[in-house]
Amino acid sequence: MEIKKLQKADLEGLLRLYRHLHLDDKHLEFEKASEIWAQSAKNDAISYWGLFLKSTLVSSCQLVQVPNLTRGGRAYCLIENVVTHPEYRNRGYGKTLLTSVLDHAWSQGCYKAMLMTGRSEESVLEFYGSVGFNGGEKQAFIAKPSNI
Repeated sequence: MEIKKLQKADLEGLLRLYRHLHLDDKHLEFEKASEIWAQSAKNDAISYWGLFLKSTLVSSCQLVQVPNLTRGGRAYCLIENVVTHPEYRNRGYGKTLLTSVLDHAWSQGCYKAMLMTGRSEESVLEFYGSVGFNGGEKQAFIAKPSNI
């Protein structure tokens, strides 16, 4: 098992894994994904992380570290797009990945990490709680453009 920041060479595997994140999402063309990857790669605050078994990407997430003018200038981070391939779920890979990503965020001086999920199953909420996320500490609000 290996956990690492993903590189451009991992993009195809990441896109395959994302097909298990939102089953009704339209698949992103590789060319467009490459453009988005290039934009992200220019910003040191954005990273994609993956857990590999041999050469297979089985779990991933995105980490965004946000510079901050409060809390003594300590950044906070957002974790998004957490996904584990269905064939590898309930084996601890997602927890291992998130624990490692949080350790990285803490080593970078982040004072908190935030994560939102649209899932309401008790098992999903317990999973995030087991990694250290407190679902009752704050209330999340989401705004979307009216044309979506």
